[in-house]
Amino acid sequence: MERKIKSIAIIVGIVIVVIIAFSSMLFVTLQPGEKAIIFRKFGSGLDKDNVMSAGFHIVAPWNEIYVYDVKEQKVDESMDVLDKSGLSIHVDVSVRFYPLHGKIGQLHESFGLDYVQKLVVPEVRSTVRSVMGRYTAEEIYSTKRKEVETNIIAETEVVLAQPANNIHMTALLIRSIILPAQIKGAIESKLQQEQEALAYQYKLDKEKSEAERKRIAAEGESKANQIINSSLTPALLKMRGIEATLKLAESQNSKVIVVGGNGDGLPLILGGNQ
Repeated sequence: MERKIKSIAIIVGIVIVVIIAFSSMLFVTLQPGEKAIIFRKFGSGLDKDNVMSAGFHIVAPWNEIYVYDVKEQKVDESMDVLDKSGLSIHVDVSVRFYPLHGKIGQLHESFGLDYVQKLVVPEVRSTVRSVMGRYTAEEIYSTKRKEVETNIIAETEVVLAQPANNIHMTALLIRSIILPAQIKGAIESKLQQEQEALAYQYKLDKEKSEAERKRIAAEGESKANQIINSSLTPALLKMRGIEATLKLAESQNSKVIVVGGNGDGLPLILGGNQ
């Protein structure tokens, strides 16, 4: 009996030692933001359809586990590109992305764990060069910079999201565009001249508008005077004079009024005291 107990103890001890020795292969803990796939050496091979989520997992020690970080990642790239005229331009870009969670099996089969350098970086660089090659340095640097950036984002997103690639791009930013000093100076000088021309044209338009306003005002005043003059007949003037005289006569101040004292028959005020 004692011998049997010792045998069992030895077997249990051996099992414990084996478990400890192979624990790193038997037990897998995935952190939040991680996914994994299994490669079954003696079975079906790479299991692309069953993606392991965060948590604790038990895996046969002869199988291999490939863990993927599926959180959003950022890559900064610097490159030299040629514009439409063949001029060399230095560009710095940043791209943010993450692998599609349910497709890391397909991603692993095509590119492996180093998919960023094998897939993302080359596609970003290729698209940036392709898009910028359709524009001149001036357009890229100033007049159409936003359009260039929009086209790069749209075309890169389409390429990375293809079923064969399985990458979702969240953002792409052109951090800086560096032109040769001579070309940059020429472009900035041209832009300054264009701004000065626009300012001068604005000043001319403003002065023309002010002159037009004054002309319209003068024409309106002239027409008003014509209307007033045409309405001031002798009879009307005489009537207004009589009305004014009557109002003066109601005043407490003393005065002398001679009716018909003027040649036009209007009342004439000779004088008065306060």
